[in-house]
Amino acid sequence: MKMTACSSGVILQAVTISTDTGVSLPSYEEDQRSKLIRKAKEAPFVPVGIAGFAAIVAYGLYKLKSRGNTKMSLHLIHMRVAAQDFVVGAMTVGMGYSMYREFWAKPKP
Repeated sequence: MKMTACSSGVILQAVTISTDTGVSLPSYEEDQRSKLIRKAKEAPFVPVGIAGFAAIVAYGLYKLKSRGNTKMSLHLIHMRVAAQDFVVGAMTVGMGYSMYREFWAKPKP
């Protein structure tokens, strides 16, 4: 195996794959960061859902002291439901976007 570095700092590891025809092709394993970036480009609503979830949880924790007469358990349940709603909404929009890209926006051959 051979290790090479790209200009972006990504370390690629070349693996030789042999086939029945005797031709060897290089294959590169990607690191976690480049894999995350690639997956985020393929499904852009996943990072949106994660960011929204984190923002709602942070807002709920910020508002925890000024909840008034509301019980803590009820406040936490409301924040959990709001965060879950945001994630499910992001997943639904993302699925619709994927379906649009795959079935309707594809150029006809």
